[in-house]
Amino acid sequence: MNKRAIADHDNNLPRKKDDALLKAAFEELFPYLLRFCFPGADKVFDLRKGFVFLDKELTELFPELKKQGGGRFVDMLVKTFLKNGKEEWILVHIEIQGGNTKNFPKRMFQYWYRIYYRYGVDITALAIFTGNKRQPHPNTFHKTFMGTEITYRYNAYHIFDHSETELLAMDNPFALIVLAAQKTLLQGKVPEEELATHRLTVARALIQSKKFSHKKIENLLFFLKNFIYIGNEEINRKFDIQIEQLTGKTITMGIIETIKKIEREEGIEIGMKKGIEKGIEKGIEKGIEKGIEKGIEKGIEKGIEKGKRDVIENLIIKLGLSDKQVADIAEMPVSFVKNIRTSLKKKK
Repeated sequence: MNKRAIADHDNNLPRKKDDALLKAAFEELFPYLLRFCFPGADKVFDLRKGFVFLDKELTELFPELKKQGGGRFVDMLVKTFLKNGKEEWILVHIEIQGGNTKNFPKRMFQYWYRIYYRYGVDITALAIFTGNKRQPHPNTFHKTFMGTEITYRYNAYHIFDHSETELLAMDNPFALIVLAAQKTLLQGKVPEEELATHRLTVARALIQSKKFSHKKIENLLFFLKNFIYIGNEEINRKFDIQIEQLTGKTITMGIIETIKKIEREEGIEIGMKKGIEKGIEKGIEKGIEKGIEKGIEKGIEKGIEKGKRDVIENLIIKLGLSDKQVADIAEMPVSFVKNIRTSLKKKK
């Protein structure tokens, strides 16, 4: 078992990168999410008109989200269109943390009244819990005092509300995202060979669903490969071959090279630390500490920028992700991503 998996298991927290990937997958499959969570969604929502993801509005309403940095939940505010011609806003709150949900109902109520006070629109709220089977998944906020009482109830779904067999039998690809979320909780708890078998099960069901275009399948395989993380390169090479066989070699999993470059981003930090240590040792010997500090700072800046640029270029070119999705995964400003996209167009 690799050290990274052990660390994630000990902390009982998914990697921050997984948060962005999960959110991107939810956005990618949002029509299927609606069908999965709301029976009769096709009769209510005009899915042909698409959706508007209101990340900016959500940040303005909840400035505290910026301060949370390492928070373990991802929020989505989405404007949808109804078949009766009206607009409806949907608050989708995805709870990532697998632990304490004590104050979660209160937070959901705060979300509702801030959005309603600001925009005065109808809201349906959905909480999707992705913790283990023991995780509470409350769906009600209740407050009463001296004859004044309020009860706020919202939709709640836990990824273990359905079994693996039930999810695989569903004619809805979003069920496979739910299954992937179940399997990622096995990281650090089972041998990587066993985890690889689970990952392949999800991948095979995704490919055989025949619901998506070639490009969208590539995007979802990228999500799956990086979300259910396996550090063993030999296991990953075997997975690449299996994907080629399942797709008749129409997908060669060049995606994996992109993922490796993303992972190289994490290696930059380790390399920088070692370089700093060696530089300081030599600097002390030669008595030129100031020069070394400046050199190290410049080297670090160039190293980070080069690594980030490589990652972002590959996410744009090979995966065709949006500026927002790339920025979330690379943890860089959207403006930085846009500049790189512009420079790539000029090269063409």
